[in-house]
Amino acid sequence: MSLTIGHPVPHLTAPATSQIEFSLDQLKGQFIVLYFYPKDATPGCTTEGHDFNNLLSEFEKLNCKIFGISRDSIKQHESFKAKQGYNFELISDESEALCQLFDVIKLKKLYGKEYMGIDRSTFVINPAGILVQEWRAVKVTEHAQIVLDYLNQLTTS
Repeated sequence: MSLTIGHPVPHLTAPATSQIEFSLDQLKGQFIVLYFYPKDATPGCTTEGHDFNNLLSEFEKLNCKIFGISRDSIKQHESFKAKQGYNFELISDESEALCQLFDVIKLKKLYGKEYMGIDRSTFVINPAGILVQEWRAVKVTEHAQIVLDYLNQLTTS
């Protein structure tokens, strides 16, 4: 089962950095941006994290929390987050439960080899817990700004 826009997101919990457990139920009443990325400490993923981090105060003004998600371990996430100075949490999805729910595991090719990996994707959940927007096969350049612009439009209309 994968999620569709306009439908509630089921209760989610997952381990996150800063020794917290991400819980969708505890975040009701605010917007949530979940961005899935392939792997910590890779160029595109690092840039995407910096872009969200640089706009974090703007997202916070809109009552929005940002979470990055990959299959990396909490230990890897903590190191990546500290090294990059991110001020938002990273969620570890080693079991791929969130990846499966949001249908982001896709067949990818690198140097002629095929493998199953995370398709860079971003999702917005509204304060009522409804999935309201998704971007798939995301290109990193200006993506965080596109998400912020969408939220600005949503909160002013």
